[in-house]
Amino acid sequence: MLQHLLKRLLGLIPTLLIVAVLVFMFVHLLPGDPARLAAGPDATPATVALVRQDLGLDKSLPEQFLRFTTGVLRGDFGRSLRTKRPVSTEIAERFMPTFWLTIAAMGWSVLFGMIIGMLSAVWRNRWPDRLGMTLAVSGISFPAFALGMLLMEVFAVQLRWLPTIGADSWRHYILPSLTLGAAVAAIMARFTRSSFVDILQEDYVRTARAKGLPESRVIAKHGLRNALIPVVTMMGLQFGFLLGGSIVVEVVFNWPGMGRLLVDSVDARDYPVIQGLVLLFSLEFVLINLIVDVLYAVINPTIRYR
Repeated sequence: MLQHLLKRLLGLIPTLLIVAVLVFMFVHLLPGDPARLAAGPDATPATVALVRQDLGLDKSLPEQFLRFTTGVLRGDFGRSLRTKRPVSTEIAERFMPTFWLTIAAMGWSVLFGMIIGMLSAVWRNRWPDRLGMTLAVSGISFPAFALGMLLMEVFAVQLRWLPTIGADSWRHYILPSLTLGAAVAAIMARFTRSSFVDILQEDYVRTARAKGLPESRVIAKHGLRNALIPVVTMMGLQFGFLLGGSIVVEVVFNWPGMGRLLVDSVDARDYPVIQGLVLLFSLEFVLINLIVDVLYAVINPTIRYR
């Protein structure tokens, strides 16, 4: 296990290097002049040239990339072109609101998604199955921005039960987490159902039933643990997607998270912040996949890594 973890950690280096190259080239292909945006619309060409030199944008792309990578290796992502603050500070202030929103969305969506999936598998091709899968397809098909605005209209505007913007209390998390987790709950329901249907047809499950074990024990002891392996994989992927893909929800609810920061940075052509955020999202995905690999052995001790 330790050797496997070390190999995976070493594999982070070329992965992040490739991501750094792609991110650097992508942000420099964005239209617009960040020096002009930083200097202001009324700045003279001479002032813009001075700002471009101060930001290091007058150097060649290889020189800018070398400066960027050496700074990242030192933990220095540069300074924001908008706020002149360190990029690490900008991201750190926005990380926890996105993280807690993701935790809230994953908490309810995984719980309800797995319950609906298990019930659909146990009552396969009957009305609970059809109802559960209808809800799942609806959750996947309904756009997040439309669901968010619908929830705001009903619970904030009409009923006045919940706030629409901000992240000051637990009540502010309800509508964004419901919006963010709806698609995840639907995906988890469909994936859990598929996994459980396959497991419940295995020989050892039929043997357990033939021994006269209660159905609840058959599902909990023989079905759940073996069905969790692919479910945990999907859970990890969805957690990574939520951390890096909550942009639409954060914009709709004006959430002070990383998704909102990314949108604002793209509008302002704030290269350092964009690069830092995308690198962080990539690192999150790689680390989540590593954690999922470790959880495999925890869920099923018979799994061994070579």
